Amino acid sequence: MSIANASDTPSTQDPEQAGLKRVLSFSDVLAYGLLYFVPIAPVSVFGLIYNTSAGMVALVYLVAAVAMIFSAISYSQMARKIPLAGSVYSYVTHGTNSSLGFVAGWAILLDYLLLPALLAVLGAAALSAQFPQVPTTVWLVTFVAVPTAVNLMGIEMNARLSKVLLLIQLVVLFLFAAFATSRIIELKPTLEHFIAPFYNRSDFSMAMVFAAVPIAALSYIGFDAVSTLNEEAKGGGETVSRATMMLLMLVTVLFVGQVYLAAVFVPLGTVYQGAAADTAFYTLSAEIVGAWFLPVITLTSGIIALMANTLVSQATTARVLFSMSRDKRLPAYLSRISARTNVPANAIVTVALVSFVVAFAGAGYLDVMVTLVTFGALTAYILLHVSVMIYFRKIGQAQLFSHGVSPVLGVLLLSYALWSTNVHAKVLGAAWMLGGLLIAWVMRRRGAPSLNWTD
Repeated sequence: MSIANASDTPSTQDPEQAGLKRVLSFSDVLAYGLLYFVPIAPVSVFGLIYNTSAGMVALVYLVAAVAMIFSAISYSQMARKIPLAGSVYSYVTHGTNSSLGFVAGWAILLDYLLLPALLAVLGAAALSAQFPQVPTTVWLVTFVAVPTAVNLMGIEMNARLSKVLLLIQLVVLFLFAAFATSRIIELKPTLEHFIAPFYNRSDFSMAMVFAAVPIAALSYIGFDAVSTLNEEAKGGGETVSRATMMLLMLVTVLFVGQVYLAAVFVPLGTVYQGAAADTAFYTLSAEIVGAWFLPVITLTSGIIALMANTLVSQATTARVLFSMSRDKRLPAYLSRISARTNVPANAIVTVALVSFVVAFAGAGYLDVMVTLVTFGALTAYILLHVSVMIYFRKIGQAQLFSHGVSPVLGVLLLSYALWSTNVHAKVLGAAWMLGGLLIAWVMRRRGAPSLNWTD
């Protein structure tokens, strides 16, 4: 495979000069983003959120969506002004300074480097349950190798396969919604039962609702992935900006809709015990649609959705590595791109290798991996909001809500969510960030080039 080196190309240069080509349509970007969000993400945590919120799962996802509006606005604003592939790393770098930008990139890498590995572990577990005679290692390799092969073929191949995998998930959700709606019309539940997923009068507590919001918020962390396509989307930042806001609306409807339709069928006062909480949505869907639907939604959630998410997660991580390498913040070989497919091939292969090693070593520490992914994403999002406030004031285009009120509220809400993470995430996440600060200091001392984006 022929490789071109883009490491000496300034990040302010036209992206096409750096090797990435604008080949993705608005629908491609939208499909990519939807897959990263995972349309059926609430399925696996439905029981846990139901228990935590006393059944008000629809309200929890609605509140989480409101909390994420501020992050969506900040990403949308920066995408228009800084059309680079590095996502939050590029935005904070050019919005504030190179050192803080590196810290933001380092934080999001904690999310991105662990997420493909986490998805591989979950996918391998799902397939091992279906095919116990096959060693788990085979499935781990499969969940790493297949997305790697597709991503090395080019972003257009990724986009085509992504649309197929997305369509499967949406068809399964449509079937569930159609049967559930039909059953609701048939059963004619009382008004109290009908509105309980949004407001359970006997057990209502905002403290209970907010306790479940951080869990639901995990389903909404996907804006950064969309922004990594800034150099490959036709229309650049404008396309990514529009897709970001539309994605928030789409996933809010999908998430709130599916948990509401499931929760209506749960008797008031129900508390799922033990493993029943993990399988609550699957059990309900079988009761609502029929026994034949159980393997369909199980395989869709456990294999199709995970493989799709791994595909886009790996591509996203590679583009962040590419962008940081191009700016001389990581080894130069990560910024080399394939002359044939115009993808950061070395970065993709590196992500694959890291994913397999982390997945193999961390299979028994899923809870820690999940919380670390959350820690990295929330930290990077907070720095994004800070960069919005600084950047737009610096260029003299600050608006009261978009560049003042919205990012401040975003910082407050995300800081609260970050503080609510468990102690393992705080300790390990803090250690990771300290390592990043040390590297940033060393690079600063060695005279790493300063990066400034001219509007």
